[in-house]
Amino acid sequence: MKFQRTLAAIAISIATLTGIASASSMSGMSGDMMSHGKLLPNVTMSPSRFSGPGVYTGAPALPVTLSMIVAGGGPAHFNSLTLVKRLAGAKTGAEVASLNKKFGAAKVGTFLKVFNFVVADALKIVTEKHVALPKVPSPNPNDGKALAGALWAAGQTGRGFNVEVLLDRAVSHPIHVQVMKDIDAKFGIAADADYHAVLTQAMHDLAAVYHFNAMGHSSSM
Repeated sequence: MKFQRTLAAIAISIATLTGIASASSMSGMSGDMMSHGKLLPNVTMSPSRFSGPGVYTGAPALPVTLSMIVAGGGPAHFNSLTLVKRLAGAKTGAEVASLNKKFGAAKVGTFLKVFNFVVADALKIVTEKHVALPKVPSPNPNDGKALAGALWAAGQTGRGFNVEVLLDRAVSHPIHVQVMKDIDAKFGIAADADYHAVLTQAMHDLAAVYHFNAMGHSSSM
């Protein structure tokens, strides 16, 4: 039971997903796609704190959450770098360097500290709430590309990618909001904003490397 309760905790911690894409490419994708298209079920254009409008109010994608945790070494030995290596493979070093160049090593370092707090705090919350989780991960946690695609798809609104929706789908909107409040109290709102910004960039980088469409499938290679 402790194993199952641990699983949702790490879901928020997608922090250093990988690949390399330019900032201009990311902004172009967001600007063009966020203003068109039909919203997916349970997605609203309610305002979010750091990433523009986009809130997901439905059930979380727990099989994907479980897959991510197992890919990172499992709840007892989870390590974000293990997850990054699974998702990015040979691109891991290049992505870390890219994030350091864009945000600065200090902010990336703070982000990693916030990431560790997010894991512990989310674990506390899901344990208190007795969250029931699946026993079988999906997709296969050994398939880094498929898992990256599932995470990219989890952040879709119908009008593009939004990191707030990804985090909502990972653990549910209420738990996501509570964790953000706890980050603010411990690290400050600036660190919380940086957390979301780094994650957004990393997800766009990953999508660019794998040529993902909105479903998380490679549209070209």
